[in-house]
Amino acid sequence: MTEKTKKEKKVIVIPAREDRNSENGQEKNKRRVAAYARVSTNKESQQTSYEAQVQYYTDYIKKQADWSFAGMYAEEGVTGTSTRKRVEFQRMIDDAVAGNIDLIITKSVSRFARNTVDSLTAIRQLKEHGVECYFEKENIWTFDTKGELLITIMSSLAQEESRSISENTRWGMRKAFQNGKVFVPFRHFLGYDRGANGELQVNLEQAETVQMIYRMFLDGYSFYRIAAELTKRGISTPYGLQIWNGRTVKNILQNEKYRGDALLQKRYSRDFLDREMRKNEGAVPQYYIVGNHEAIIDTEMFQRVQEELKRRESRHGK
Repeated sequence: MTEKTKKEKKVIVIPAREDRNSENGQEKNKRRVAAYARVSTNKESQQTSYEAQVQYYTDYIKKQADWSFAGMYAEEGVTGTSTRKRVEFQRMIDDAVAGNIDLIITKSVSRFARNTVDSLTAIRQLKEHGVECYFEKENIWTFDTKGELLITIMSSLAQEESRSISENTRWGMRKAFQNGKVFVPFRHFLGYDRGANGELQVNLEQAETVQMIYRMFLDGYSFYRIAAELTKRGISTPYGLQIWNGRTVKNILQNEKYRGDALLQKRYSRDFLDREMRKNEGAVPQYYIVGNHEAIIDTEMFQRVQEELKRRESRHGK
């Protein structure tokens, strides 16, 4: 083939499309940016931190010329060791996957999640949908080549910190139990108020309700019939509700605190990551304190009720 018969190559340039800026001076397509804030307790000091985070990131995003504010997702009094109970976190992920967010910024990796698996799973899910995360304290961008490695390291450190705090807390609680320290949820405990030094102090009006429940049970009333009668009389439950149920009545009848004693560590958390409370059936030590506080039900009546509970349970079993 001669030189004359050869065809010359022709290169055609296809210009890039202008996604962000337009030639005619139209407004930029701004990056939609959301922020996530979380504090793990409802304490006053933490509440200040929570409010400060919300205000800071709201103002910070709105000041950026090429960003548009896509929302503030914030949670108060929620642990970071699991994402299952973090409603705002899940809502943020759903909005991002739906294409409503381009970038998520947060204070630190530990604010995002203290569980390594949860943290990486969420970040990879977001990345698959083109959503980037920025952690201000560590200066980590997830689209950066080293981003995932750094997040893995920082999440692991945050998770170990949570483990250490959890173990120290459990150790402190068990030492308190060994020393006879009784913890009671007074706001949801019928019959007693918190005394000046944190001790159980009899609430006379509520104590009458407790005594009535014990008498009705020994008179042959079932849990559900007692509950119906209490509801009919307009007596509030331990949680301040107006409708009683049989389970609440049974719990009151079985609670040793009404005889002046206290069984400690009835429930325990097996895993610091999910913090699910389980009934203690011998997995960890329990501590029984005799004569811890003033009784509402005398020992004889309390014992009769326990025997009647067993009798009815055996009868239903047959």
